[in-house]
Amino acid sequence: MEAHELRNKYGPETLRARLAAEGFPRTTLSFYRYVRLADPAALRNELYAEWEALGVFGRIYLANEGINAQLSVPTHHFEAFRKAIDARPEFSGVPFKIAVEDDGQSFLKLTLKVRHKLVADGLKDEVFDPSDVGEHLEADRFNQLLEQGATVVDLRNNYECLIGHFEGALLPEAETFRGAVEEMLEKLEDKKEEPVLLYCTGGIRCEKASAWFRHHGFKQVGQLHGGIIDYARQVRAKGLPSRYKGQNFVFDGRLAERITDDVVSTCFQCGQPSDRITNCQQHTCNMLLVQCESCAATYADCCTPSCREIHLLPDEVQRAWRKGRPSASSRMKAIRDPEALRARIREEEELLAAGGSLHPELTKLIQQTR
Repeated sequence: MEAHELRNKYGPETLRARLAAEGFPRTTLSFYRYVRLADPAALRNELYAEWEALGVFGRIYLANEGINAQLSVPTHHFEAFRKAIDARPEFSGVPFKIAVEDDGQSFLKLTLKVRHKLVADGLKDEVFDPSDVGEHLEADRFNQLLEQGATVVDLRNNYECLIGHFEGALLPEAETFRGAVEEMLEKLEDKKEEPVLLYCTGGIRCEKASAWFRHHGFKQVGQLHGGIIDYARQVRAKGLPSRYKGQNFVFDGRLAERITDDVVSTCFQCGQPSDRITNCQQHTCNMLLVQCESCAATYADCCTPSCREIHLLPDEVQRAWRKGRPSASSRMKAIRDPEALRARIREEEELLAAGGSLHPELTKLIQQTR
Protein backbone atom coordinates (compact mmCIF):
# COMPACT_ATOMS: atom_id res chain seq x y z
CA MET A 1 0.00 0.00 0.00
CA GLU A 2 1.30 3.47 -0.91
CA ALA A 3 2.30 5.66 2.05
CA HIS A 4 -0.07 8.42 0.96
CA GLU A 5 -2.97 6.01 1.43
CA LEU A 6 -2.05 5.30 5.05
CA ARG A 7 -3.95 8.26 6.45
CA ASN A 8 -7.48 9.48 6.98
CA LYS A 9 -9.07 11.17 3.95
CA TYR A 10 -12.41 12.27 5.38
CA GLY A 11 -13.70 15.35 7.17
CA PRO A 12 -15.15 15.34 10.71
CA GLU A 13 -18.80 15.34 9.59
CA THR A 14 -18.26 12.25 7.45
CA LEU A 15 -16.33 10.57 10.25
CA ARG A 16 -19.05 11.28 12.83
CA ALA A 17 -21.70 9.90 10.49
CA ARG A 18 -19.62 6.80 9.86
CA LEU A 19 -19.18 6.20 13.58
CA ALA A 20 -22.90 6.70 14.28
CA ALA A 21 -23.80 4.15 11.60
CA GLU A 22 -21.47 1.39 12.80
CA GLY A 23 -24.04 -0.42 14.92
CA PHE A 24 -21.53 -2.23 17.14
CA PRO A 25 -19.81 -1.43 20.45
CA ARG A 26 -16.24 -0.23 20.80
CA THR A 27 -13.68 -0.65 23.56
CA THR A 28 -11.48 2.33 24.43
CA LEU A 29 -8.05 1.46 25.79
CA SER A 30 -4.54 2.79 26.15
CA PHE A 31 -1.07 1.35 26.48
CA TYR A 32 2.55 2.40 26.31
CA ARG A 33 5.95 0.84 26.35
CA TYR A 34 9.43 2.28 26.40
CA VAL A 35 11.33 0.01 24.02
CA ARG A 36 13.98 0.65 21.37
CA LEU A 37 12.39 0.85 17.89
CA ALA A 38 14.88 0.76 15.03
CA ASP A 39 12.62 2.28 12.36
CA PRO A 40 9.51 3.99 13.77
CA ALA A 41 8.46 5.35 10.36
CA ALA A 42 8.37 1.91 8.74
CA LEU A 43 6.61 0.46 11.78
CA ARG A 44 4.08 3.29 11.65
CA ASN A 45 3.03 2.26 8.13
CA GLU A 46 2.81 -1.42 9.07
CA LEU A 47 0.64 -0.70 12.10
CA TYR A 48 -1.62 1.68 10.18
CA ALA A 49 -2.45 -0.94 7.55
CA GLU A 50 -2.85 -3.68 10.16
CA TRP A 51 -5.03 -1.66 12.54
CA GLU A 52 -7.13 0.00 9.85
CA ALA A 53 -8.16 -3.48 8.68
CA LEU A 54 -9.42 -4.14 12.23
CA GLY A 55 -11.42 -0.90 12.36
CA VAL A 56 -9.19 0.70 14.98
CA PHE A 57 -9.49 4.43 15.65
CA GLY A 58 -7.18 6.39 17.91
CA ARG A 59 -4.14 8.58 18.44
CA ILE A 60 -0.83 6.74 18.54
CA TYR A 61 2.69 8.12 18.84
CA LEU A 62 5.82 6.21 17.89
CA ALA A 63 9.42 7.20 18.56
CA ASN A 64 12.80 5.51 18.73
CA GLU A 65 12.08 5.13 22.46
CA GLY A 66 8.75 3.26 22.07
CA ILE A 67 5.00 3.66 21.69
CA ASN A 68 2.22 5.62 23.40
CA ALA A 69 -1.28 4.68 22.25
CA GLN A 70 -4.83 5.74 23.03
CA LEU A 71 -7.34 3.99 20.82
CA SER A 72 -10.77 2.54 20.22
CA VAL A 73 -11.20 -1.03 18.96
CA PRO A 74 -14.43 -2.65 17.72
CA THR A 75 -15.26 -4.95 20.62
CA HIS A 76 -15.72 -7.92 18.31
CA HIS A 77 -12.14 -7.39 17.08
CA PHE A 78 -10.63 -6.96 20.54
CA GLU A 79 -9.08 -10.45 20.72
CA ALA A 80 -7.70 -10.13 17.20
CA PHE A 81 -6.13 -6.82 18.14
CA ARG A 82 -4.61 -8.34 21.30
CA LYS A 83 -3.10 -11.16 19.23
CA ALA A 84 -1.72 -8.68 16.70
CA ILE A 85 -0.02 -6.72 19.47
CA ASP A 86 1.42 -9.85 21.11
CA ALA A 87 2.72 -11.09 17.75
CA ARG A 88 5.21 -8.21 17.73
CA PRO A 89 8.11 -8.98 20.11
CA GLU A 90 8.61 -5.32 20.99
CA PHE A 91 5.01 -5.02 22.23
CA SER A 92 4.22 -8.56 23.37
CA GLY A 93 2.38 -8.68 26.69
CA VAL A 94 2.06 -4.92 27.04
CA PRO A 95 -0.70 -4.20 29.60
CA PHE A 96 -3.89 -2.65 28.25
CA LYS A 97 -5.66 -0.04 30.37
CA ILE A 98 -9.37 -0.24 29.59
CA ALA A 99 -11.43 2.94 29.86
CA VAL A 100 -13.53 3.32 33.00
CA GLU A 101 -16.45 4.87 31.11
CA ASP A 102 -16.92 4.27 27.40
CA ASP A 103 -19.62 5.60 25.10
CA GLY A 104 -17.84 4.45 21.95
CA GLN A 105 -17.25 8.06 20.90
CA SER A 106 -13.65 8.46 22.03
CA PHE A 107 -12.09 8.68 18.55
CA LEU A 108 -13.30 9.30 15.01
CA LYS A 109 -10.29 8.17 13.00
CA LEU A 110 -6.94 6.41 13.13
CA THR A 111 -3.90 8.66 13.52
CA LEU A 112 -0.35 7.35 13.89
CA LYS A 113 2.49 9.85 14.14
CA VAL A 114 6.24 9.51 14.47
CA ARG A 115 7.75 11.86 17.04
CA HIS A 116 11.15 12.61 18.48
CA LYS A 117 9.87 11.66 21.96
CA LEU A 118 6.74 9.93 23.22
CA VAL A 119 5.95 12.68 25.73
CA ALA A 120 6.97 16.33 25.44
CA ASP A 121 8.76 16.20 28.79
CA GLY A 122 11.65 18.56 28.04
CA LEU A 123 13.99 16.19 29.88
CA LYS A 124 17.51 15.56 28.60
CA ASP A 125 17.77 11.78 28.49
CA GLU A 126 21.53 11.92 28.07
CA VAL A 127 22.10 13.47 31.52
CA PHE A 128 20.23 10.88 33.61
CA ASP A 129 19.25 7.21 33.59
CA PRO A 130 15.63 6.95 32.37
CA SER A 131 15.53 3.30 33.46
CA ASP A 132 16.18 4.19 37.13
CA VAL A 133 12.48 4.62 37.81
CA GLY A 134 10.55 4.78 41.05
CA GLU A 135 8.75 1.86 42.68
CA HIS A 136 5.63 0.83 40.77
CA LEU A 137 2.73 0.81 43.22
CA GLU A 138 -0.57 -1.04 42.93
CA ALA A 139 -3.74 0.63 44.21
CA ASP A 140 -3.75 -0.95 47.66
CA ARG A 141 -0.12 -0.06 48.37
CA PHE A 142 -0.61 3.45 46.99
CA ASN A 143 -3.57 3.91 49.36
CA GLN A 144 -1.57 2.57 52.28
CA LEU A 145 1.35 4.96 51.73
CA LEU A 146 -1.04 7.85 51.22
CA GLU A 147 -2.70 7.08 54.55
CA GLN A 148 0.72 6.96 56.21
CA GLY A 149 1.34 10.56 55.17
CA ALA A 150 3.38 10.28 51.98
CA THR A 151 3.35 13.36 49.76
CA VAL A 152 1.15 12.74 46.71
CA VAL A 153 2.04 14.63 43.54
CA ASP A 154 -0.20 15.16 40.52
CA LEU A 155 2.03 15.22 37.43
CA ARG A 156 -0.67 16.21 34.99
CA ASN A 157 -1.25 19.83 34.04
CA ASN A 158 -3.53 22.38 35.67
CA TYR A 159 -6.64 21.83 33.56
CA GLU A 160 -6.47 18.03 33.88
CA CYS A 161 -6.56 18.11 37.67
CA LEU A 162 -9.43 20.63 37.75
CA ILE A 163 -12.14 17.97 37.70
CA GLY A 164 -10.53 15.22 39.76
CA HIS A 165 -7.48 14.37 41.84
CA PHE A 166 -6.26 12.34 44.79
CA GLU A 167 -7.15 13.57 48.27
CA GLY A 168 -4.50 15.91 49.58
CA ALA A 169 -2.47 15.83 46.37
CA LEU A 170 -0.09 18.62 45.46
CA LEU A 171 -1.68 20.03 42.31
CA PRO A 172 0.26 21.80 39.55
CA GLU A 173 -0.29 25.34 38.38
CA ALA A 174 1.61 24.68 35.14
CA GLU A 175 -0.18 24.12 31.85
CA THR A 176 2.31 21.57 30.51
CA PHE A 177 3.84 18.35 31.78
CA ARG A 178 7.32 19.81 31.47
CA GLY A 179 6.25 22.80 33.55
CA ALA A 180 4.58 20.57 36.14
CA VAL A 181 7.76 18.51 36.64
CA GLU A 182 9.93 21.55 37.22
CA GLU A 183 7.28 23.16 39.46
CA MET A 184 7.05 20.07 41.66
CA LEU A 185 10.81 19.65 41.95
CA GLU A 186 11.01 23.18 43.30
CA LYS A 187 8.10 22.77 45.70
CA LEU A 188 9.41 19.45 47.04
CA GLU A 189 13.04 20.50 47.50
CA ASP A 190 12.87 19.83 51.25
CA LYS A 191 11.27 16.36 50.91
CA LYS A 192 14.08 14.43 49.24
CA GLU A 193 14.37 12.00 52.16
CA GLU A 194 10.59 11.45 52.47
CA PRO A 195 8.19 9.19 50.51
CA VAL A 196 6.91 10.97 47.39
CA LEU A 197 4.13 9.37 45.31
CA LEU A 198 3.68 10.41 41.67
CA TYR A 199 0.61 9.83 39.53
CA CYS A 200 -0.71 10.72 36.08
CA THR A 201 -3.44 9.51 33.71
CA GLY A 202 -2.04 6.21 32.46
CA GLY A 203 1.45 6.02 33.91
CA ILE A 204 3.67 7.03 31.00
CA ARG A 205 4.53 10.49 32.30
CA CYS A 206 5.57 9.05 35.66
CA GLU A 207 8.03 6.64 34.03
CA LYS A 208 10.34 9.46 33.02
CA ALA A 209 9.44 11.81 35.86
CA SER A 210 10.20 9.29 38.60
CA ALA A 211 13.68 8.71 37.17
CA TRP A 212 14.16 12.48 36.90
CA PHE A 213 13.16 12.89 40.56
CA ARG A 214 15.64 10.17 41.56
CA HIS A 215 18.31 11.90 39.49
CA HIS A 216 17.63 15.03 41.56
CA GLY A 217 18.23 13.20 44.83
CA PHE A 218 14.78 11.98 45.90
CA LYS A 219 15.32 8.75 47.80
CA GLN A 220 11.79 7.28 48.14
CA VAL A 221 9.93 7.76 44.87
CA GLY A 222 6.82 5.74 44.10
CA GLN A 223 4.63 5.89 41.00
CA LEU A 224 1.05 4.73 40.57
CA HIS A 225 1.23 1.69 38.30
CA GLY A 226 -1.09 2.11 35.33
CA GLY A 227 -2.04 5.62 36.42
CA ILE A 228 -5.51 6.77 37.36
CA ILE A 229 -7.12 4.53 34.75
CA ASP A 230 -5.81 1.29 36.20
CA TYR A 231 -6.21 2.56 39.77
CA ALA A 232 -9.96 2.91 39.12
CA ARG A 233 -10.10 -0.63 37.76
CA GLN A 234 -8.21 -2.03 40.73
CA VAL A 235 -10.29 -0.32 43.43
CA ARG A 236 -13.47 -1.65 41.84
CA ALA A 237 -12.10 -5.16 41.35
CA LYS A 238 -10.67 -5.36 44.88
CA GLY A 239 -13.36 -3.42 46.73
CA LEU A 240 -10.90 -0.76 47.87
CA PRO A 241 -11.85 2.79 48.85
CA SER A 242 -11.05 5.26 46.09
CA ARG A 243 -8.77 7.99 47.31
CA TYR A 244 -9.07 9.59 43.90
CA LYS A 245 -12.13 11.85 43.81
CA GLY A 246 -14.11 13.10 40.84
CA GLN A 247 -13.43 12.61 37.15
CA ASN A 248 -10.34 11.67 35.17
CA PHE A 249 -9.49 14.00 32.28
CA VAL A 250 -8.79 12.10 29.04
CA PHE A 251 -7.44 13.32 25.72
CA ASP A 252 -10.15 12.02 23.43
CA GLY A 253 -13.72 12.83 22.45
CA ARG A 254 -15.05 11.95 25.92
CA LEU A 255 -12.86 14.58 27.68
CA ALA A 256 -13.51 12.90 31.03
CA GLU A 257 -14.47 9.61 32.63
CA ARG A 258 -16.08 9.44 36.06
CA ILE A 259 -14.14 7.71 38.82
CA THR A 260 -16.34 8.69 41.78
CA ASP A 261 -19.50 10.78 42.22
CA ASP A 262 -17.59 13.50 44.07
CA VAL A 263 -17.66 16.93 42.42
CA VAL A 264 -14.42 18.73 43.22
CA SER A 265 -14.73 21.78 40.95
CA THR A 266 -17.09 24.66 40.22
CA CYS A 267 -18.54 26.18 37.08
CA PHE A 268 -16.24 28.90 35.77
CA GLN A 269 -19.21 31.05 34.78
CA CYS A 270 -21.59 30.91 37.74
CA GLY A 271 -19.50 29.37 40.54
CA GLN A 272 -21.90 26.52 41.29
CA PRO A 273 -20.53 23.00 41.89
CA SER A 274 -19.89 21.28 38.56
CA ASP A 275 -17.28 19.07 36.93
CA ARG A 276 -18.63 19.20 33.39
CA ILE A 277 -15.54 20.08 31.34
CA THR A 278 -15.95 21.22 27.76
CA ASN A 279 -14.51 23.35 24.99
CA CYS A 280 -15.93 26.70 23.94
CA GLN A 281 -17.78 26.00 20.70
CA GLN A 282 -16.65 29.23 19.03
CA HIS A 283 -14.06 27.79 16.68
CA THR A 284 -11.33 30.40 17.06
CA CYS A 285 -11.60 30.10 20.84
CA ASN A 286 -12.00 26.39 21.70
CA MET A 287 -10.78 27.07 25.23
CA LEU A 288 -11.34 24.42 27.89
CA LEU A 289 -13.51 25.38 30.85
CA VAL A 290 -15.72 23.87 33.52
CA GLN A 291 -19.29 24.78 32.58
CA CYS A 292 -22.52 23.58 34.18
CA GLU A 293 -25.52 22.59 32.09
CA SER A 294 -27.39 25.80 32.96
CA CYS A 295 -24.53 28.03 31.82
CA ALA A 296 -24.09 25.89 28.70
CA ALA A 297 -27.66 26.78 27.77
CA THR A 298 -27.25 30.46 28.71
CA TYR A 299 -24.04 30.92 26.75
CA ALA A 300 -24.80 28.52 23.87
CA ASP A 301 -21.89 26.25 24.85
CA CYS A 302 -19.47 29.18 24.70
CA CYS A 303 -17.20 30.74 27.31
CA THR A 304 -18.33 34.38 26.94
CA PRO A 305 -21.13 36.45 25.40
CA SER A 306 -18.52 37.59 22.86
CA CYS A 307 -17.96 34.03 21.68
CA ARG A 308 -21.69 33.31 21.85
CA GLU A 309 -22.42 36.23 19.50
CA ILE A 310 -20.12 34.72 16.87
CA HIS A 311 -21.20 31.11 17.44
CA LEU A 312 -24.89 31.92 16.84
CA LEU A 313 -24.26 33.58 13.47
CA PRO A 314 -24.97 31.77 10.19
CA ASP A 315 -22.09 29.54 9.12
CA GLU A 316 -21.11 31.69 6.16
CA VAL A 317 -20.78 34.78 8.38
CA GLN A 318 -18.74 32.82 10.93
CA ARG A 319 -16.37 31.64 8.20
CA ALA A 320 -15.89 35.18 6.93
CA TRP A 321 -15.25 36.45 10.46
CA ARG A 322 -12.75 33.67 11.24
CA LYS A 323 -10.68 34.24 8.10
CA GLY A 324 -7.11 35.05 9.11
CA ARG A 325 -7.80 34.86 12.85
CA PRO A 326 -5.56 32.58 14.96
CA SER A 327 -7.03 30.15 17.45
CA ALA A 328 -6.97 31.33 21.06
CA SER A 329 -6.13 27.80 22.18
CA SER A 330 -2.91 27.89 20.14
CA ARG A 331 -1.66 30.31 22.80
CA MET A 332 -3.39 28.86 25.86
CA LYS A 333 -5.30 25.58 26.24
CA ALA A 334 -7.62 26.38 29.15
CA ILE A 335 -9.13 29.38 30.88
CA ARG A 336 -6.92 30.13 33.87
CA ASP A 337 -8.87 32.69 35.91
CA PRO A 338 -12.59 31.98 36.54
CA GLU A 339 -13.04 35.22 38.50
CA ALA A 340 -11.69 37.27 35.60
CA LEU A 341 -13.96 35.35 33.25
CA ARG A 342 -17.03 36.17 35.36
CA ALA A 343 -16.08 39.85 35.43
CA ARG A 344 -15.72 39.85 31.66
CA ILE A 345 -19.10 38.15 31.26
CA ARG A 346 -20.78 40.80 33.43
CA GLU A 347 -19.26 43.62 31.40
CA GLU A 348 -20.19 42.07 28.08
CA GLU A 349 -23.76 41.31 29.15
CA GLU A 350 -24.19 44.93 30.29
CA LEU A 351 -23.01 46.16 26.90
CA LEU A 352 -25.38 43.83 25.07
CA ALA A 353 -28.29 44.83 27.33
CA ALA A 354 -27.65 48.46 26.38
CA GLY A 355 -28.20 47.54 22.76
CA GLY A 356 -24.59 47.36 21.73
CA SER A 357 -22.59 44.73 19.90
CA LEU A 358 -19.41 43.05 21.04
CA HIS A 359 -18.29 42.81 17.42
CA PRO A 360 -19.16 46.04 15.53
CA GLU A 361 -17.34 44.69 12.47
CA LEU A 362 -20.11 42.12 12.02
CA THR A 363 -22.53 44.64 10.49
CA LYS A 364 -20.38 44.96 7.37
CA LEU A 365 -19.69 41.20 7.22
CA ILE A 366 -23.36 40.30 7.46
CA GLN A 367 -24.19 42.69 4.62
CA GLN A 368 -21.39 41.24 2.48
CA THR A 369 -22.60 37.65 2.94
CA ARG A 370 -26.22 38.34 2.05
